[in-house]
Amino acid sequence: MNVAIVKYNAGNIRSVDYAMKRLGVEAVITADKETLLAADKVIFPGVGEAGTTMKHLRSTGLDLLIKDLKQPVLGVCLGMQLMCSSSDEGNTDCLGIFDTKVMRFISQKHEDKVPHMGWNTIGDLKSSLFEGFTEEEYVYFVHSFYVPLNDFTAAKTDYILPFSAALHKDNFYATQFHPEKSAAVGERILRNFLSL
Repeated sequence: MNVAIVKYNAGNIRSVDYAMKRLGVEAVITADKETLLAADKVIFPGVGEAGTTMKHLRSTGLDLLIKDLKQPVLGVCLGMQLMCSSSDEGNTDCLGIFDTKVMRFISQKHEDKVPHMGWNTIGDLKSSLFEGFTEEEYVYFVHSFYVPLNDFTAAKTDYILPFSAALHKDNFYATQFHPEKSAAVGERILRNFLSL
């Protein structure tokens, strides 16, 4: 299977690559248009800041390319947020694949720490990414911004308020959590993505 990881100024490309290797897949890390278009599956990872990252994607033409991909695409963390229409982070216009906004967590009480960091459960699962899952599975999150519940929500988590832990529309899938850091559960999600 031909898996491409979008190469740009994202912080978690290597950990996604290692996760693929653990599944026996030699992914190619690339910003090459033809390679990305020809891949069976594309992973759009991300750790970083929305505004800077969108500037980079626009300067390289990757913004238009990602939106035009027809094969299954998996956005991870910032990758998921950039697939939305806009982000409160730097008041940034994003890719607009999912017609929903990314918002900043605001602590409601003393124990609400931002960023939301660590293990939390996902429920209300509505995508083939979660094939064979029970309702309560723990996955690993690190984020200060969240996507509200919306028509594309494919999994939800509660932290400060209920939010979208995953999104799905057509060939585009996305997780706010890091499947590559979510042990056996994350591995199962990545396997499900690879078998789409």
